[in-house]
Amino acid sequence: MFTGIIEAVGTLAELRRQGDDMALTVHAPGLDFGDVKLGDSIATNGVCLTVVALGDQRYTADVSLETLSRTGFATAKVGDRVNLEKALMATSRLGGHLVSGHVDGVGEVKSVSSSGRAIEYWIKAPSELSRYIAEKGSIAVDGISLTVNAVQGDRFRLTIVPHTAQETTITRWKPGHKVNLEVDQIARYLERLMMGKRQESSASTLTMATLAKAGFL
Repeated sequence: MFTGIIEAVGTLAELRRQGDDMALTVHAPGLDFGDVKLGDSIATNGVCLTVVALGDQRYTADVSLETLSRTGFATAKVGDRVNLEKALMATSRLGGHLVSGHVDGVGEVKSVSSSGRAIEYWIKAPSELSRYIAEKGSIAVDGISLTVNAVQGDRFRLTIVPHTAQETTITRWKPGHKVNLEVDQIARYLERLMMGKRQESSASTLTMATLAKAGFL
């Protein structure tokens, strides 16, 4: 589990294809490796990856075919910059929002414009994810916890303050750039709960007891 508050920006130092999947190595001199050990999780551009090897200011992780199919790692290149966050500890402050590191899909930056000292980005989400994105709700974009400031169909607007831009890879986002998206978990669980209630209701038999419970008797 993560918060979406980026701790460092690293660089993809090596990408090794291994059949249908891949191993990647991230060089991250800005990340504190003092408490990192094999098997730990590090969110890498919003993707929860397990550390399988540690080196000098770097770590290696395996990327499965499933992860490649759902994230921007399918088109990653050596030299790409990535946002990094170590797993949340029970004593950590929840500065962003709860992020699982399980990316839901890939979005595309459609436009970039200035708004005072801030920068505004319009991003197009996959159509199947748009129903989970709400104005003033939270979303993780390349692992960064951000607030949605407007929604128009399958597009949403982000307003990025200078500090966030400086501490992440956001300044590299240009129109056409692909980003990993993870929608708010609450929206997904709420939808599943409502689906379960509807299924339960449609499957139940109408009885005097259910009519009474609903207030009809």
